[in-house]
Amino acid sequence: MTFWSQTLTIAGKDLRVEARGRYALGAALPFAGTLLIAFGLSLGPGRTLLRESAPGLLWLAVLFASVLAFREAYQSETEDGAMEGLVLAPVDKAAIYLGKAAAVSLELLVMEAVVVPIVMAMFDLSLGDAPAVLVGAFLLGTLGLAAVGSLFGVLAESARAREAVFPLLVLPLATPVLVAGVKATELAASGRGGQAGSWLALLLAFDVVVGGVGALVFGHLLED
Repeated sequence: MTFWSQTLTIAGKDLRVEARGRYALGAALPFAGTLLIAFGLSLGPGRTLLRESAPGLLWLAVLFASVLAFREAYQSETEDGAMEGLVLAPVDKAAIYLGKAAAVSLELLVMEAVVVPIVMAMFDLSLGDAPAVLVGAFLLGTLGLAAVGSLFGVLAESARAREAVFPLLVLPLATPVLVAGVKATELAASGRGGQAGSWLALLLAFDVVVGGVGALVFGHLLED
């Protein structure tokens, strides 16, 4: 099998596991919805404040829900010894990393397709005149989150790491995605989508750098 065939095989396997068990989305979607309701109640009924806070709250919900999704996805791998099988399989470890990142990206995009309309309804978030900017921000941001989460998700094999170390590793590294995503969303919602190019470029650069580093070092984390 070629490298990309291996990548697609890993991605397909993870998507089938998720479709059958709904490990990641089944946990992440209710969590994101509950988090948004809590945010809305804490801010009060003021529509202006809710509208101004919507981009940040949206991306915070996506970020925290994605961490939960990463944990659930890797936890399902460890329950039946599948992770040990991946270590021993004659498959390029970089292909395993990219396949897992691709699968979790699709899962997060499905979650975001549900969460964004909820935020638009609850917080009066507008798509502005540049919906393509919003789509680009979420697509690039999701790839960045998946790159980080798939890199450190192997630490979820340890229950102790899953509860403490894993979120502490993922959240700080995902900060550039959070900042750039919020800024691009704010500009798109305010009708200034044409000014979001630098933030989209930052997201793209983050994806390339983290994805490249992850492909190089994932095998060492997997074997350890």
